Order: sequence, then C-alpha cells, then structure tokens
Amino acid sequence: MLMAQPIQETEVNQDGTKRSLSNRHVQMIAIGGTIGTGLFLGAGSTISKSGPTILLLYAVLGTLFFFMMRAIGEMLYSQPDQHTFVGFISKYLGKGPGVFAGLTYWLALIFAGMSELTAIATYVKFWFPTWNTAAIEISFLAVLVLLNILAARAFGETEFWFAMIKIIAIISLIVTGIFMVMTGFKSPGGAEASFLNIFPNFSLFPNGFQAFLGSIPMVFFAMAGMEFVGITIGETKNPRKVLKKAINETVYRVLLFYIGALIIIMSIMPWTSITAGNSPFVQVFKLAGFPAAAAVINFVVLTSASSALNSVLFSSGRHLYQLSRELDWKPLAKIAKAGIPAPAILFSGALLLFAPVIASIPSINDAFQFVTGGTSDLYLVVYLMTMVAHRRFRVSPEFMPDGFKMPWYRYTSPITIGAFVLVFLSLFANPNDVIPATGAIIWVIVFGGYCYLCFRNQEMATI
Repeated sequence: MLMAQPIQETEVNQDGTKRSLSNRHVQMIAIGGTIGTGLFLGAGSTISKSGPTILLLYAVLGTLFFFMMRAIGEMLYSQPDQHTFVGFISKYLGKGPGVFAGLTYWLALIFAGMSELTAIATYVKFWFPTWNTAAIEISFLAVLVLLNILAARAFGETEFWFAMIKIIAIISLIVTGIFMVMTGFKSPGGAEASFLNIFPNFSLFPNGFQAFLGSIPMVFFAMAGMEFVGITIGETKNPRKVLKKAINETVYRVLLFYIGALIIIMSIMPWTSITAGNSPFVQVFKLAGFPAAAAVINFVVLTSASSALNSVLFSSGRHLYQLSRELDWKPLAKIAKAGIPAPAILFSGALLLFAPVIASIPSINDAFQFVTGGTSDLYLVVYLMTMVAHRRFRVSPEFMPDGFKMPWYRYTSPITIGAFVLVFLSLFANPNDVIPATGAIIWVIVFGGYCYLCFRNQEMATI
C-alpha cells in the first residue's frame, strides 16, 4: 500500500498539459456543472410530481453523489495526473471495459452538447425570433471551442463567470423569498407567504408512488455533471489540496442551493399551485413585482446552457484524448503548445455541428430526444463501473491508507452501487424513459460485450 507522498506541483505535466486552473476555478466549475436548467426550468415539474417530498429526494440523491465523488476523489488523490476518472475503469477493470466506458461517456457528452446547443438557439430566439437557428448555434460553438483551445485557464475563467450568474440568480431568489415571508406577502389569489406552506396536508407520495418514482430520474439527472470536477484535477495547481476542498464543499453548496431554492419557492406559492409547464423562478420574481422576470431567467438559462456546452467541450476533449492514448489514435493524442489536447477538442466540437443539421430536419425530433435520453441513462452505467473500479482500487498497491478516503467505505460503497441500480430501475416507472433505458441496456450488452471480447482476445493473443 502506498503512503501519501507530496507531489511536485509543476506547471507542466509529463504529457505536456499544463496545471493552470486554480481552486476558485475548480470550485465554480463543479458547482456550475451541476446547477443547470434542471433547477431553473425543471423545478416546477419535480415539485408538481412529488410535492414537499422532493426536498427529501434531493437530500438523499445529493448524499449519494457525495459518496460517489469521494470514491472518485480517493482514486484521483493517489494519482492526480489522470485526466479523467474513466481512466480508472481501464486500470482496474481492464482495457475492454475501460474503452467501452470511455467511448460511452464521450458519446453521451457529445449528444448532451448537441441538446445544449439546440437549447441555446431557443433561448436566443426568445429575443431575436427571426435569427437563423443554425447561425446562432455555429456562432456560439465557434466562440466556446476557441476559448477551450486557447488555454485551460480561459475555459476556467469563462466557466467561473457562467457559474457566478447562476449562483447570483439563486441567491437573489432566496433573499427575495425570505423578505416576502418576513413581510407577510400575499399573492393575488390570497395565499400568504410562509414557511408553513410546505407542510399542510403533507403526504409522502401526494400524487401516488408511481409519480414519485418518475421524479427520481429528473432529480438525478439535474445533479449529473458533478463528476466534472474530477476531469479538471489533471490541469489544476496543487491538485491534492484543491481536490479535497472542491469535493467536500461543492456537494454541501449544491444541496444548499437546490434545497434552499425549493423551500423558498414552496413557501411563496403553495406547492399544489405550481405547474410543470412554468418556471417557478419566473413566477416568484413576477409576484415580487419584477416584470422583466421572464427575460432575466431566459438570460440565466442561456448562460446555463452555454456553461454546460463549455464543460462538454472541455470534458469530451479530455476523454477523447485519454482514449486516443489508450488506443494509439496518434492524430487525436497530441497536445498543442498551449498544453491543451486541441485535436481532440476540435474533433469533438466538429461532431457538435450535427446539432443544427438535426434541428433542421422536422421528422427527426423524436429520434433526437430518444438519443439524448438514452445517452443520459448511460451516465448511470459509467457511474456504476466507476464505483466497481473503486472497489478494485481499494485492494490495489495504489491505495493510500492515509489518503483522501471514502468515508465508511465498507457500508457506503455497496449502498451507493445499490442506489444507482435502483435509480436505473426507476426509469421504467416513467413512460418517457422506458425506450431510452431499454436502449441503454441493449448498448451495454452489444457494444459492451464487443469491447470485452475484442480486447480479451487481443490480450490472450499476446500471452
């Protein structure tokens, strides 16, 4: 077993990448990557399905993500030169599972990026409805690709300010809501703002157990992306110090922002009056007498989608670079002079150009939603494989007894794995998720089986 040894905090890694991200970058990247349109636009849907129980659901799933992040953090602490946590799957489960997980996660990021690019055009057209959709998407993509290939610090600064806008919006909602409660604000319908609005006629499953199960995937995927912090560590100054702070504090802050915002929303408006089709943020600010609420929240979700796309470019580039090194794809395994895997970023960005092509074909809308839904489900598969890889790491020579260990590992590891399985099964409670979830299973069996057999035969051939 290894003991924690101080690593040399150089600016340049052995592969040519540079450690230019600071603690404030990593903190905001982690927070910003998790808080997105799932809160600003999707909170109405989750509240309408589960009522006040949604607070408990966010707390439980937030804790689940915390344990997964601590497992990832434990491995990264021992090997901070890794560019992606998926690399541990190759190391501890084998090359076949590692290639499968890497390509799966990379493709999921690409399709997620396409959906974010499509969303960006929608939000821009809120103000400029006559602008060409493809031109908007290509312009935003070009700017963000350029920022990503300039330097990791340029990405970090951009993401810092994108995240700051979201955090300001949430804090503004919380402060406004507290003021409305303290002053006894009454809505036009006669409802008085009060924290007690959360509890009348409380029921654990107010719309039935089926509706509660259907809200689990929505909350889970609202939090997905928290693992992005594990992709920045390979290019972060003082990685071990920053890693501990980023993981421990980010989860607490995310839970505070999510749960705090939802408490305020349900205190201002009785949860039974909240509908799935409207943003509760817009409703609260309009009740507070802010007529431009819709435009402001549209700006926030525009920056949120831009932030997500920015993170997709950063993450997909690093994943493709890592895969290219493993598979000896030399053109994509190069590092530019700026210390950036520019070829991998440019290739990933080029694939995102299919978003405006897809959006221009009216008949492909349902298929596009299916693909993005299915790849979102595959995040769960990669999370599960990462947790299994962590168990192998625990009995490997790289395990550090005095490192950044996952708390109560004997219990929290199997609980987290079991919870991920239950989340995946909950997909089948929502009719919209059944086909994507089934597609994810088929993908695992067919492509996963191919990768396993292909690389197993290669390994046996070399024996």
